[in-house]
Amino acid sequence: MNAQLKKIISIGIKISVLILVAWFVYKKLNDNQNLREFNILIAELEPSIIGITIAALFTLMLANWLLECVKWKYLCRPIQQISFAKAFESVFCGLSWAIFTPNRIGEYGGRVFFLKPRKRIFGVVAMAVGAFAQMVITNIIGAIAIIWFLYNYQQLPFFVFIGCCILAVAFCGTMLVLYFKVGLLSKVINKIKILSKVQRFFSLLARYKTKQLQYVFILSLARFIVFTSQYCLVMQVLIADLPLFPMVMMVFILFFVQSAIPSLDLLDVGVRSVTAGYLFAFITKQELAVMASAASIWFINLIIPAIIGSVFVFKINFFGRSNN
Repeated sequence: MNAQLKKIISIGIKISVLILVAWFVYKKLNDNQNLREFNILIAELEPSIIGITIAALFTLMLANWLLECVKWKYLCRPIQQISFAKAFESVFCGLSWAIFTPNRIGEYGGRVFFLKPRKRIFGVVAMAVGAFAQMVITNIIGAIAIIWFLYNYQQLPFFVFIGCCILAVAFCGTMLVLYFKVGLLSKVINKIKILSKVQRFFSLLARYKTKQLQYVFILSLARFIVFTSQYCLVMQVLIADLPLFPMVMMVFILFFVQSAIPSLDLLDVGVRSVTAGYLFAFITKQELAVMASAASIWFINLIIPAIIGSVFVFKINFFGRSNN
């Protein structure tokens, strides 16, 4: 394949990605009843409260993804040294790819194409380590919140409840062991003959030491706190009488359920809204406000970053290292 053909293909892919992003965003925002309801709800508030809330949500959104940029830069260290600016571009570009691909799989491609060609498969593994850290935190905190939910809202027989508690503890312990002993996965793959050809890529897992995994874990926990704060902020503004602790626990369960359901980012808003409406029905009758809150967080955390990330699509060189 000559250089001219590579250039044509590269430009064609970039334009296709931008068209897909624009079309999906337009279609979903145009049809989203929950976002329209959110606009109606905030119109009833004082302008100063609206301004402060929106500013806070955007600040938290930036904090969330800047933490992810720091994490991505750190995870890339065993593979290829990248600047924070390059990490920023790749993370936001990945979000543009994520919104129109199932289960956000496109986010991997959007990021690793900013690495050198020989490093990209290793980049996928590194990104998987970061994603797993986020999932471990979401699942552990979610499992604890589910136990709280069962105790307070489900009249289970005593022994059934104790059994659920034991399962939750075992689940949390297993998740922590799998994460902090992630290098063991490399050894397991090495023993499976059918996977021997890809074993060298997974050998990267063994390069992450406990201290490095702890640092990634802390960054993931910080992100979890940030986007939990976003939900709490919006719901406290829209539903002032909502009790804080039950609200936080329901948010934890919501995150747990979302992490377990494969979906498309642009369809995910429906899943988020319906799930949030069901869960929060146990503590409030303001279902419309709950669903509108979930839709607004989805818009701020995923759609706006995806739009920002589309700017960096043209900085990718699919057949070599990224352009300056």
